[in-house]
Amino acid sequence: MGLLGILLGLALLVWLAFRGWSVLLLAPMAALIAALFAGQPLLAHWTQTFMVSGAGFFAQFFPLFLLGAVFGKLMEDSGSITAIADFMISKLGQKHAVLAVVLAGAFVTYGGVSLFVAFFVLAPMGQELFRTAGIPRRLMPAAIVLGTSTFTMSALPGTPSIQNAIPMPFFGTTPFAAPGLGFIAALIMMAFGMWWLGRREASARKLGEGFGQGDLLSAQDIAKRETLRERATTAHEFDPTEIVHGTEAAAPSTLAAALPLITVVAVNLAMSLFILPALDTSFLNQPQWGNTSLARVGGVWAVVTALACAIAVALALNFRRLAALRATLDAGANAAVLPAVSVASLVGFGAVVAAMPAFAGVRDAVLNIGGGPLTSLAVATNVLAALTGSASGGLTIALDALGPTYMERAAAIGMDPALLHRVAVIGSGTLDTLPHNGAVVTLLAVCGTKHGESYGDIVMVGIVGAVLGLVAVIVLGTMFGSF
Repeated sequence: MGLLGILLGLALLVWLAFRGWSVLLLAPMAALIAALFAGQPLLAHWTQTFMVSGAGFFAQFFPLFLLGAVFGKLMEDSGSITAIADFMISKLGQKHAVLAVVLAGAFVTYGGVSLFVAFFVLAPMGQELFRTAGIPRRLMPAAIVLGTSTFTMSALPGTPSIQNAIPMPFFGTTPFAAPGLGFIAALIMMAFGMWWLGRREASARKLGEGFGQGDLLSAQDIAKRETLRERATTAHEFDPTEIVHGTEAAAPSTLAAALPLITVVAVNLAMSLFILPALDTSFLNQPQWGNTSLARVGGVWAVVTALACAIAVALALNFRRLAALRATLDAGANAAVLPAVSVASLVGFGAVVAAMPAFAGVRDAVLNIGGGPLTSLAVATNVLAALTGSASGGLTIALDALGPTYMERAAAIGMDPALLHRVAVIGSGTLDTLPHNGAVVTLLAVCGTKHGESYGDIVMVGIVGAVLGLVAVIVLGTMFGSF
């Protein structure tokens, strides 16, 4: 009965979330169903397991949600994302239209801009570029996914994405964990994605297919669609309804637009590898600081500092140009709340499930998957990200339940935790790109296409390419260790 309760609660969570119900209601309901079938105390699990675990996630990672959303909104309203996209398009031109969209998305998201913010800027620019170049509209979502949601989210070392931050407290790693393997995975994802899109573009030209019909969905339209909002806020770290608030300024110079993004990468690197290790942080093991250590908090501190410095640089460069600075900052702050609470609710659900006696059998089955700890970790993060429709939610649930065990197994065989970090992050970013994922649904709506037209190409660049990169990391990491 206990396993039946877990499966029933999970099934209701997935089905009703896909239909647009709020995860804030579904997650505790699904958790209580699992506890009920197991004969466990309902109220105790709600207040002492669900809420404590969800609150722990919120306390640990909300600074990243907050500063990331504020920075993304600031970059949008300052016109910086537009300036970078224009620069890429002007340099690469119509002959390399797909590459221009991919690189523009990659540059802004690796620099810390939320992919939802990037969607609303890249889609209009991509539309004009694809129309002029005669490339089918249906390929536009896959090009945007490749640039914003694959290698810059999970593979490139130092990426400030929330997915790259989540394993750091569990494994004591930094955002630059396993940099060589991360670069290799990123190259595989990028190369495969560009090969696929180039093949599809050539096929369309051979058949005489043009840009096609359809209209983009505006930010105002997205804000009115509650179903899209519920799906989107579970999938990623920005509430799309806040896009409409604030006033976008004229695009600045390319250098001024790029400096805040460069700041994120540079400060993140300096904090992770040089500044924080040089500080005396022995005070952290005192009770007033939670008996913690730099290994558990240093990664989050590095990303938070990098985003804060980038916000300061963006404000210094664009202060006089922002017509509604308060509205911009308020919108960014508000955009962080619902996604953070939604993912925290998923984490609470995962904690209740992990506390059920029947979960011991599930845990043992996952840990005993052949191929070693890297393979079983990849399977766990893939499956949970797919079921929850959230890379960050699935990753946190997996590491909450299994992280300590993987650390013990890694220590027993001399495996660098950085390798676990990179496999876990890439694994969470593969099957989360299923049809019900909020980012997929939102992007298709923004681009004016449907699942039947564009989802197949999203699968190839967002899932197949990511799986190839993941397999390469597992194989190379098993053979040579972390590098």
